[in-house]
Amino acid sequence: MIPNHSVSLDDHAEIETRADKPEEACGVFGIYAPGEDVAKLTYFGLYALQHRGQESAGIATFAGEQVHLHKDMGLVSHVFNESTLSKLPGNLAVGHTRYSTTGSSRKVNAQPAVVDTRLGSIALAHNGNLVNTGHLREELLKSKCNLVTTTDSEMIAFAIAEEINAGADWLEGCIRAFNRCQGAFSLVIGTPTGVMGVRDPNGIRPLVIGTLGENPVRYVLASETCGLDIIGADYLRDVEPGELVWITEDGLASFPWSQQPQKKLCIFEMIYFARPDSMMNDETLYSYRLRLGRRLAEESAVEADIVFGVPDSGVPAAIGFSQASGIPYAEGLIKNRYVGRTFIQPTQMMRESGIKMKLNPLKDVLYGKRVVIVDDSIVRGTTSRKLVKTLRDAGVVEVHMRISSPPVTHPCFYGIDTDTQDQLIAATKSVEEIAKQLEVDSLAYLSWKGMLEATREDTNSFCSACFTGDYPTSIPEALKGSKLILEKAAV
Repeated sequence: MIPNHSVSLDDHAEIETRADKPEEACGVFGIYAPGEDVAKLTYFGLYALQHRGQESAGIATFAGEQVHLHKDMGLVSHVFNESTLSKLPGNLAVGHTRYSTTGSSRKVNAQPAVVDTRLGSIALAHNGNLVNTGHLREELLKSKCNLVTTTDSEMIAFAIAEEINAGADWLEGCIRAFNRCQGAFSLVIGTPTGVMGVRDPNGIRPLVIGTLGENPVRYVLASETCGLDIIGADYLRDVEPGELVWITEDGLASFPWSQQPQKKLCIFEMIYFARPDSMMNDETLYSYRLRLGRRLAEESAVEADIVFGVPDSGVPAAIGFSQASGIPYAEGLIKNRYVGRTFIQPTQMMRESGIKMKLNPLKDVLYGKRVVIVDDSIVRGTTSRKLVKTLRDAGVVEVHMRISSPPVTHPCFYGIDTDTQDQLIAATKSVEEIAKQLEVDSLAYLSWKGMLEATREDTNSFCSACFTGDYPTSIPEALKGSKLILEKAAV
């Protein structure tokens, strides 16, 4: 079931404390490495992917037909320890770290999803969001599938089981099931005989392949290359849109399962979600984000004394802005990096005082200065306004805000938890109106063209629907109506 993200007055306090960002996707990891401690390697892979989701974590290992599973709510380092990992033997493993985009934040919805079939169990980890969940759920319930969660991920697993139980083998059954799914899905699937890596026909969410060792070669799957680096695996290539890779004792085999793949990688993966040290398009995302900042400076020059980024995601673009503009770069804000996600609500006094629990200004650096503050996006505007007040209180005389992406005007249906359209500040206000609400001296966003040209790739190979409303797949009217309630915005 897709949750209703509409907002009531009772939700106001929660919204005030949410980050002024699109919330994370999920992280998936898989490994086929007989003779290695696959549970521990998966743990470290998930640890590197922790930025993609902090609500729950899980690992499933296969020792022949036997599946061993441990999952729970919390950070990877809280869910697992030496004792729990020692109880996960096997030659292959599948792991997941979750931010809930479909289904509530409960232990039953944690992944991997494990489902039995006539050929043995499958353990499925999913990054993305289906858009035909309602229809698929109806089909599965008519077939008497015992759905126990509210996640689309479990539905994919049951769709696979249904096809296999009808007589298909692993490969044929999975491909049939994938063709019943619409939307975004990067999957890692464990079976008794091997591990699969799969991307939807648009490749909206990332998935990469790595190699571990040389004799014999072992294979690793991860949402990002940082999940390979941490265990010493070498990046081999991406799983292509519409491709299934099947890793067994015979090695790695590739099967194009979609007849019409068309790459539409989520541009927000490059702007914000993926770690800056992860590789995409043969370079680190840090390099791309530097170019965003340089282009931003070219498009929206301003006179100022210093430029700095909102840590951590705004920093590379701020450095690029400094390089192109000649305005000195400095650290203006210090992030408390030892604070994980907290579900304890601040007091009203703390809420009114700003956002100092996570960010604190360097007052002697800022006092009396005209500053350019660079961030990667503004979604609701609530946190940005508090941040501006914090800078004013620190003695800043002018605040010029620069955003290294275009205005977010449309919700995402592919695995990013954005609000309904009326909660997106740029969907209801002009840039001038947003600047007035944030109480900045000037505000400028990077152009849509500038964002795409900075990729140095085919600009048609990215999904930028959150800026344009042009979705790469058809969105069912019921789902569209739950989030899209305003006129389509122009780029």
